[in-house]
Amino acid sequence: MKKTAIVWDLDNTLYRETPELHALLDKLTAEAAIEDFHLPLDIETATKMVNESYKIYRDGGEIFIQKYGVSPKAMFDAYHKRKEANLEHIVPYEGLLSELKTLSLPQYVFSTSSRSACDALLRKLGLFEFFAGKFYSVEDFDCYKKNENEEVYLKFCAEIGHQPQACLFVDDSYSNLECAKKAGMNTIRLCHGKPNDKAVEYIDYSSDNIKETIALLQKLEKTK
Repeated sequence: MKKTAIVWDLDNTLYRETPELHALLDKLTAEAAIEDFHLPLDIETATKMVNESYKIYRDGGEIFIQKYGVSPKAMFDAYHKRKEANLEHIVPYEGLLSELKTLSLPQYVFSTSSRSACDALLRKLGLFEFFAGKFYSVEDFDCYKKNENEEVYLKFCAEIGHQPQACLFVDDSYSNLECAKKAGMNTIRLCHGKPNDKAVEYIDYSSDNIKETIALLQKLEKTK
């Protein structure tokens, strides 16, 4: 099928989430658990639980939902409130806007960040005007994750008016790509130089860095 749209993940895709930033985000999740929900944990224990949660649930806050009955929406909101207040640690890719403008297909953002955080992040990256009216959070579809099943991707595609099979979806996360592929989307993993060593059946293409991703998309948007 001819490609009609490019869909970008936001976090660790349209900007690089360094190990230092990732550690900070883990700490913010732990702080949310302690300060917002008054869980009987110290910061070291809570941070270890966040790391454990990623391994078990592919989500840093899910362990607090499962173990302590924290509301998924409340956890989502508490974490993103903190994330949005720490944008100074995010460094934009140099020249990315110019690179995006070389692509001819309509481009969208679909993110697990909150709607408010998406807005703030895109402004920080200098991409807000480019994606204005074309960026979406999972919460726009009454959801808080992209890696549980394909349903949220189908809702997203219906919202933007493009068939899943006609969309090129770029993400760094294996679990997000797996669900996107189940929805029928064409998947591209942005590897950030790491081996593309898992479940290649749901990853159609891979690229090492953002410039390589743009070059790949330039080729793919011309295919039928």
